[in-house]
Amino acid sequence: MALTKILITVKTYPSLSATYGELVCTAGFLEDGTWIRLYPIPFRKLKNEEKYKKYQWIELEIVKNDKDFRPESFRPATIDTPITLLNTIDTKGNWFKRKQIVFNNIHTDIKKLIAEAHDKNVCTSLAVFKPTKVTDFKIEKVASNWDKKKVAQLKALNDQGNLFDMEELPFEIVEKLPYKFSYVIEDVNGVSSTMMIEDWEIGQLYRNTLAAAEGNEAIAVEKVKEKYFDYFALKKDLHLYLGTTKAFHYRSKNPFMIIGTFTPDIEIQTSLF
Repeated sequence: MALTKILITVKTYPSLSATYGELVCTAGFLEDGTWIRLYPIPFRKLKNEEKYKKYQWIELEIVKNDKDFRPESFRPATIDTPITLLNTIDTKGNWFKRKQIVFNNIHTDIKKLIAEAHDKNVCTSLAVFKPTKVTDFKIEKVASNWDKKKVAQLKALNDQGNLFDMEELPFEIVEKLPYKFSYVIEDVNGVSSTMMIEDWEIGQLYRNTLAAAEGNEAIAVEKVKEKYFDYFALKKDLHLYLGTTKAFHYRSKNPFMIIGTFTPDIEIQTSLF
């Protein structure tokens, strides 16, 4: 495929891959408004001039990811494919320019969306979803450290000079989040779903607030809840970016997780009379 422009709207919290190292799943929109996923990308090891922000247009050469059956999945043409950073779309006019792209296809029926995902002729794996209501924000304690075997594999790859080696940086992986955060939502038909939130920003928010609270996890998770439930869910026009994982796309009853949030202000409709 020729050089392709992509508006980045999703960056997930880094995960570990025994093959590629520390990876971030990136997704966004093409110029025609269709979704695209870029994977694998070792975001923290990119050159500074290639580290894209959310709602920034980038340009790079991509090819279909032949190891991923999901139609939206592509990858950089080669491991050395350069990424050119272009303009960023601002939030002026209550996110007006962003809405022109994001609001092209909004899903409100979770069962219908899941049916699209499970239909091999459609195989939807990325979507914008508007919940009718957010009823809860769940916080679950999980393992605090990455799997030791996988970390050892990554260390060995790094020592050998792996594909994403950067000589000026020592081997270091991102800290694992010791909590899982989830929204409980209702769709337009009142169907309730619990979906885990995997975006980069919720992980960074937890780490930043934990540092500010001098390691007090109770304070950190409460601050996360304040922003994502008390503020985003209750005071903003919350839309969710949803995505599936390749391993569970067809196997899971609900294969979607939340990979990002879209949070403009609620617009009050006023009468002309």
